[in-house]
Amino acid sequence: MQLSFYNTLTRTKEPFTPIHPGKVGLYSCGPTVYGFAHIGNLRCYLFADILYRTLRYNGFDVTAVMNITDVGHLTDDADAGEDKMMVAMRREGKSAGEIAKVYTQAFFEDMDRVHNARFTVYPRATEHIPEQIALIKKMEANGYTYQTSDGVYFDTSKLSDYGKLSGQKSEEKKAGARVEQGQKRSPTDFALWKFSPAGAQRDMEWESPWGKGFPGWHVECSAMSGKYLGVPFDIHTGGEDHIPVHHENELAQTQGADGVLEANIWMHNAFLQIDGGKMSKSLGNVYQLQDLIDRGYDPLAFRYFCLGAQYRASLNFTFEALDAAQSALHKLYRLARDLPSPSSNTDPQVEAKFHEAINDDLNTPRALAVMWEMLTSDLSSEQKSATLLQMDQVLGLGLERVIGKPVEIPAEVQQLLDDRQKARQEKNWILSDELRDKISELGYEVEDMATRQKIQKKGE
Repeated sequence: MQLSFYNTLTRTKEPFTPIHPGKVGLYSCGPTVYGFAHIGNLRCYLFADILYRTLRYNGFDVTAVMNITDVGHLTDDADAGEDKMMVAMRREGKSAGEIAKVYTQAFFEDMDRVHNARFTVYPRATEHIPEQIALIKKMEANGYTYQTSDGVYFDTSKLSDYGKLSGQKSEEKKAGARVEQGQKRSPTDFALWKFSPAGAQRDMEWESPWGKGFPGWHVECSAMSGKYLGVPFDIHTGGEDHIPVHHENELAQTQGADGVLEANIWMHNAFLQIDGGKMSKSLGNVYQLQDLIDRGYDPLAFRYFCLGAQYRASLNFTFEALDAAQSALHKLYRLARDLPSPSSNTDPQVEAKFHEAINDDLNTPRALAVMWEMLTSDLSSEQKSATLLQMDQVLGLGLERVIGKPVEIPAEVQQLLDDRQKARQEKNWILSDELRDKISELGYEVEDMATRQKIQKKGE
């Protein structure tokens, strides 16, 4: 079945054909580990996960790489400010290594809680300094760099098609530059290597052919993607905020060093809005996954919420919307528990509809619609079970934990349930309500059916 993706580089949705038959090289921009990821970051990582799962669902052997940025990312993307890791060191009174360890571990914990599949490799910038220096030397040998008093820069004027990813011409980029040009020849030029300030004590600095310092943020992705995937590779992903600066500069670096595109297809997810606006610390609406958990939400409710919009569509987060996502997820779990354990083949027609939806530029809303249509159809329970499990290879909602697995009820809860059924039969509604409350205190919820009671653990 044909697989198609929207390519930011060509501004069209195009059929996907890998460079090497049957194999795909995928690179996704990962976290800068100076703090906890917020839910806007998580949307980006969830998009990358759905793409990874979809590629494997289509039978591809995928080498998936996601970087861990632990040096070089300045507080302003345009080479201004100080390294975000240094800011975190001052904030927390810890070394850069300690900071990176804490927030890298937190990142992986979040990935596990939203059921993101582990990528093939997660290279760290600090562990690939030689590769970054080697890449800069290639650009230097090809005439794309120059040196100032504070670092080595890429000369964007030497690249005739600089700006092709964002669609902005060089003149437009210059007009929109947000920082003082300083010694840079052009506002669009960017740092490849920054020199350590004289007399400053840095926790992260390395010797280089140009002087002691540290790499620019963009260099790590070009260097590490090239190391693990070669160039060009198939697909590069990230948030739409990466298009005009970070990814534009990655493209330029690889062209300057190797004369080829870094990746053939560039895919970007849209922003996650909060209550119709941007996330802002001043507004108090920068939420982390743990904040949602502390409010009683299942982490997979956030995953389900993100699946409800196609990755290129702006998605508005509200707690009302998250409530709806959690209700839908728990309804899905209840229906899945009532199904038998998978013992049949999938339904080929339903699976084809699902496959077509997910292959159409990761159309997850349509894929969910196919799933719900199947669950309410007259398909046999055995085929529903098998097909649902197959769909979850892409959806990642943890359905293998619940399909065909009724809730195990402790003896104490079962006795209360039996007593309540008797009270209902006797139309003793006051006692029935009291027993419902006792059952709830033990962590279970009761749903009254026409002739019976249905029970499930809270949160499922």
